[in-house]
Amino acid sequence: MSIRFAAAGSGECAVVARMLRAGPTAPAANDCDAPLGREQLLRAALIHFAEHGLAAAARAHEKATAAFFADDRLEYHHWMAICRTLDRRKASEAPDRALRQG
Repeated sequence: MSIRFAAAGSGECAVVARMLRAGPTAPAANDCDAPLGREQLLRAALIHFAEHGLAAAARAHEKATAAFFADDRLEYHHWMAICRTLDRRKASEAPDRALRQG
């Protein structure tokens, strides 16, 4: 028995067609990964993961915590962005949140 596929309608889905014609969208205005671009951030996170394996998110969180208490904002945001890329749950344990709650 053979199976045939026959698309319903004209073959063009209006929603998908509009999205494809619209082109790329701008990044979200509230995107917190500003110090690094998305490609650079992903590359940095992958290199960090290659060096530390499954402990990479924990190491990035440790470095972010150290930078936070050293009052180095740029370094803190850099390591939190890497931590957030690797593990959002671990990144939610940010030291600034702990200080606000405690």
